[in-house]
Amino acid sequence: MPSSFSFIRFAEHDGGEARLGLSVRDRVLPLEGTVNDLIAGWPGEQDRLQALADGPQDGWLDYAELTVLAPVEPRQVIQAGANYRTHVIDLGVAHRSPDDPRTEEQVREDTARMMDQRAAEGIPYFFIGLPTAIASATDDLVLPSYSQKHDWELELAAVIGTTAHRVTVDEALGHVFGYTMVNDVSTRDLIFRKDMPEIGTDWYRAKNAPGFLPTGPLLTPAAFMGDPQDITLRLDLNGRTMQDESTADMIFSVAQLVSHASQNMPLLPGDLVLTGSPAGNGMHWGRLLREGDVMEATITGLGTQRVACVGGAA
Repeated sequence: MPSSFSFIRFAEHDGGEARLGLSVRDRVLPLEGTVNDLIAGWPGEQDRLQALADGPQDGWLDYAELTVLAPVEPRQVIQAGANYRTHVIDLGVAHRSPDDPRTEEQVREDTARMMDQRAAEGIPYFFIGLPTAIASATDDLVLPSYSQKHDWELELAAVIGTTAHRVTVDEALGHVFGYTMVNDVSTRDLIFRKDMPEIGTDWYRAKNAPGFLPTGPLLTPAAFMGDPQDITLRLDLNGRTMQDESTADMIFSVAQLVSHASQNMPLLPGDLVLTGSPAGNGMHWGRLLREGDVMEATITGLGTQRVACVGGAA
């Protein structure tokens, strides 16, 4: 049976040259070129890479001995918000007005009806992230001192393979090269502009600090991921499970997200389309990130992230 394989970017020594690698069962074979070269040449290179994955292990490196880098170098990062049904229902309860006469169960029922209607008749909510926020799956996360309300948001990210512009839902997954894992870290008290409430959200300040998008470690071709609506995401904080959900809880599927995002702008090879975060963020638990915390995250087929939180300079 052919081996499944993924790709990573790595350096053989800390601070060394970034390289692309073929990853099979914790072994890495260095490849020529960049990850965007790989995506541009796919699927013409697929048979050759499959043969390498199935072949002898000569020249392969031990994953544990490498410095892991983010596996992608996107030009654009498209982010979907409020895309998991249970998560949005939890937010409806968490953010209800103190003078709301409804019980918690009534709020949940009302929000669930709204989400069902949104899934049937609405469109996804998108915003733009900055590639400069991307970090590796093992880099420390520096918590900026301007807030004490930094939160985790584990997400599946689709990596675009071929330019997608105004594609249909049926066409959308044909433009996806593969998937990677991201933790879309957010500063909760900066999301809404209190000084300009009529403007609404401020995603630039809330989500784009250096390192606020730990990514990887693996980039896995779509062919090895199966149904993108049957993938499990899990995030543990200091050994306690905080998020544990299936992509089946998405309001809009990966195909719908890619299609809708492509209506306004061309999605380019290597770009990321983040698909939203499931229930279990820090706001839900009443426990946000602190110096010394360690987040360990897994998504089916995409490896493990281990990110330690450190304090930022005042």
